[in-house]
Amino acid sequence: MADEADRANDYVDLTLAHCLSRAPKFDKPSLTECMECGEDIPARRQAVGGVTLCVDCQSVFERRGR
Repeated sequence: MADEADRANDYVDLTLAHCLSRAPKFDKPSLTECMECGEDIPARRQAVGGVTLCVDCQSVFERRGR
């Protein structure tokens, strides 16, 4: 018989699995230049994977609400 701790752990596992399945995937290669302005994207930012915008353009993109 499951007790409260077991049910809580099951709930946490399901919630975590759901959140991770919806998280962005960074498995694509990053661009070396920004798609918007053409500025170089720093190597440290490229290392994340899937980066297409420089920091400034990404900030503008996020402020607009995507």
